[in-house]
Amino acid sequence: MVVLRRGEVVVKAHSLRDDVEALRPRLRATASAALAGIMLAPLEPEVLSVAGRAVTVWPAGRPIRQDETDSAPWEEGARLLARLHAVPLTLLPALPPAGGPARAARAVRRMTGDGPVEQLVRRAFAELPAPERLPALATHGDWHLGQLVRRDRWLLIDVDDLGVGDPAWDLARPAAWYAAGLLEPAVWDRFLGAYQASGGPALGAGQDPWQRLDLPARALTVQLAAVAVVNAARESRELDEVEHSLVESCNRIVRA
Repeated sequence: MVVLRRGEVVVKAHSLRDDVEALRPRLRATASAALAGIMLAPLEPEVLSVAGRAVTVWPAGRPIRQDETDSAPWEEGARLLARLHAVPLTLLPALPPAGGPARAARAVRRMTGDGPVEQLVRRAFAELPAPERLPALATHGDWHLGQLVRRDRWLLIDVDDLGVGDPAWDLARPAAWYAAGLLEPAVWDRFLGAYQASGGPALGAGQDPWQRLDLPARALTVQLAAVAVVNAARESRELDEVEHSLVESCNRIVRA
């Protein structure tokens, strides 16, 4: 994937592994009135082709800066997710499955080594329970703070995994960070509280949120650990402190 910005226009050349036919309805959905004010709308509602690559064109937005991490808009991200999850699927083009659950499997497959860390991550993935059959809603598929940009307001970006799925997977990355001790409890409470106060449907009314979050959070932990292992091997370095925390979380998953 390659992203280029020129002035107020951003051009994204998508990965060669992306399914162009699945990308088309995703792009049209972001251009629809149903997602106005929730997701950044493209400048061109159709997928273009340049040198055999799928290309999409977007207005530029301001991402979260490194010096804003302490005041990151966690609540605004949660409210946008709640709004996205509440959009009736009948108002959107027929969407493919959301990409969230498949991302963990892809990350594990990318590990080529067979050392004790790789074996641990693979075992943690193999021992994940099968997902429950839950109501399928509009789901982002790969949400984290990097998927927010600001124009006149904060908006969600990145259509690559948008689709129909279990919306709890959109909350799974911050849940995994919280469970691994990488996200402050107060920040997690702010995020979760904003989602629930906005009527987000992912967690069920009056239930313990972790009844829905436990499996997606475990899967995201495995995914992030696998990505960390792949990156460390590619860069010929040891795992850093954060990456060690993710691997240790995999160890806790296996022990549990």
